[in-house]
Amino acid sequence: MESVEWETPAPPAIGARLAFVARFLGRRLAYTYEIADLVPGERVVMRTAQGPFPMETTYTFADHGPTATRMTLRNRGEPKGFAAVSAPLLAAAMRRANTKDLATLKALLERRPPGS
Repeated sequence: MESVEWETPAPPAIGARLAFVARFLGRRLAYTYEIADLVPGERVVMRTAQGPFPMETTYTFADHGPTATRMTLRNRGEPKGFAAVSAPLLAAAMRRANTKDLATLKALLERRPPGS
């Protein structure tokens, strides 16, 4: 993930749109997600409104002990054209990219402020 920008005013709400730019398999991808479902503190479902292939991403959140939260990420999509032929390879590459992005996010969230 390289960047995310609101296309509609914050805060998050059903129908809100976010523009994402990412690198995947060495290529720059730009796509827009629209929030399709939102239960604050529990779940957000986003669907691509435009971009290289239709996709739905679901994030769920649950307490995981007194000071932690477990986030679960699920991507669903139906690749078309050349992507359909290489779907198994794309799925593996997406898992690797998601694992890397989530590890980076975890490190950023757990980083302690200087002097703490």
